[in-house]
Amino acid sequence: MHLLSNVLLVAAAFGLLVLAVEHLSLWRHLRESVPAPTEFPGISILKPLCGIDDDLEANLEVFATLDYPHYELLLGVKSEEDPAYPLACEAARRWPDRVRVVVQRGTPGLNAKVNQLLTLEQEARHDVLLVSDSNVRVGPDYLKEVAYHLADPKVALVTHGIVGFGEDRLGSWMDRLHLASFVTPGLIAPGRILGVGLVVGKSMAMRKATVADLGGFAAYKDVLAEDYLIGRAVQGKLRRQIRFAHTMVANVSYQVTVGEFYRRYVRWDIIQRKLIGRFFYAFQILLNPPAIALLAWLCEPTARRFWTFGLVCAIKSLVDGLSRSRLEGSRLRLRDCLLTPVKDLVVGGAFLHALVSNTVTWRGNRLRVMRGTKLAPRAETD
Repeated sequence: MHLLSNVLLVAAAFGLLVLAVEHLSLWRHLRESVPAPTEFPGISILKPLCGIDDDLEANLEVFATLDYPHYELLLGVKSEEDPAYPLACEAARRWPDRVRVVVQRGTPGLNAKVNQLLTLEQEARHDVLLVSDSNVRVGPDYLKEVAYHLADPKVALVTHGIVGFGEDRLGSWMDRLHLASFVTPGLIAPGRILGVGLVVGKSMAMRKATVADLGGFAAYKDVLAEDYLIGRAVQGKLRRQIRFAHTMVANVSYQVTVGEFYRRYVRWDIIQRKLIGRFFYAFQILLNPPAIALLAWLCEPTARRFWTFGLVCAIKSLVDGLSRSRLEGSRLRLRDCLLTPVKDLVVGGAFLHALVSNTVTWRGNRLRVMRGTKLAPRAETD
């Protein structure tokens, strides 16, 4: 067990090195400035709604009052029975020249979000389609940076990194820290270092012609990871670029429990495994050095291994805390550093859970996820 413990500690050290490279790449990205656009194409924001997200009314107001000359905000609902429908109608009454409510027509696929996008795509009046989740907020210049990047003819898609907003419950705090310390660095670094564009469905903008070249949103109606697969098709099929914006979108989350946080990342991990295969998925545990160091200590439960585990946790906690501080423009928080190992162990549990599960519950639907995140109808058991 001594040899295995040593191997695991080497893996943990390597994971810390990889994370350091990711964070350095992110910090370089954030230091870059973006000029003002010279062209202002019309933009249709497609925002599928599903229930009442935390502070949804304020989220919608942000998108209805952006500083951009030509855009519309299309709020999609599956039906008029959706709890978000009255809020969407109120937003349309407040900003009638900018906001429209669109009720989904038909249910052509198993991906509930894409089903709404199909109707929203048909209703959009402008040349640029920007898919935006209902639980996000953005800065006033959000659309201007999208316009700047899409003016480059080599760029077919613009997406954004994510920061958290709100943390009334422990699960929301974990989510906020994990977005800043793991998700966003892990999205931006591959593009800058390897040229691999990983697209986030929280925010992705394309011209209508690009969407048409990809087969429309209908081509993704029966897969769960439509954002990732769209990005892969942009680079592989269309041979064009994906650009990560320098501004972030804020994921608004006040009341997420630890259980909800855990289930969310089980779903994300199942998606990852189904996209890249079990073998490559297993190597992603390297990005969770505290979990690996804990295994090393359990293999050889000595005082020396315990203190090594503590050192790994301390380094990872400092990196995570600094990442959140840098992304959110805030001070380093002691709470972030103290509780990061707890968050990482919860994430490690979700990682292991996703190794043996093929079923997710998403937008009220229980679905089986197959290779490539192809969806199958409701499954009662794995």
